[in-house]
Amino acid sequence: MNDLWNQIDLSWSWLTASAQWHGEDGIPHRLVQHLYYSGVSLLFAALIGLALGLLVGHTGRGGFLAISVANIARAIPTFGLVLFVVVIEYSIVPVLIALVALAVPPILVNTYEGLRGVDPEAKDAARGMGMSEWGVLWRAEVPMALPLILLGLRTSAIQVVATATIAAYPGFGGLGRYIIDGLARNDYQLVVGGTVLVVALAVIVQLIFAALRRIVVSPGLLGTARSS
Repeated sequence: MNDLWNQIDLSWSWLTASAQWHGEDGIPHRLVQHLYYSGVSLLFAALIGLALGLLVGHTGRGGFLAISVANIARAIPTFGLVLFVVVIEYSIVPVLIALVALAVPPILVNTYEGLRGVDPEAKDAARGMGMSEWGVLWRAEVPMALPLILLGLRTSAIQVVATATIAAYPGFGGLGRYIIDGLARNDYQLVVGGTVLVVALAVIVQLIFAALRRIVVSPGLLGTARSS
């Protein structure tokens, strides 16, 4: 127990030291790198996952295939994928590809399930009002499916933020740099400090999505998606 408290005390001292908040190895610089990797990956994953999810969810065609592929992608270890693609090209691109592959399935599955769960009578009523299929999608289906869509985006965002630490393994930056370097040097103060930063960032992301959900989701639909 004393060793645990000593590690916590040392890590707190490391986090609050002024030297950790300046320079290229400082926390702000590493945080920006981490947010960049995470943001770019999540952006591309959202474009892919939302597009496919909306398409198969609205049309009902190809849903089984899309969900099956998404579930298979979930089973691929992200770290192994990074090592594989790094062999092909030693750059940040393979890391981003791995993060996108990790983030697409929750977005795709939740978007698909959200649209498929919309009451058929609501869609029929929208069509009866003269809406085009595009109008039915964006004015009827998406608003009602929004709780599940946001849940998928939140799940992917948290996974990406937590997993973006792998960018440090092939030699790139981000908050994972502290964890990788700490393990290499047997400096557990550095490992714990880096881990605390990643966990704190993941919690902040979750809080942002919780606030966003309350702002953009209709009050009548707030109970549709449960927290995971």
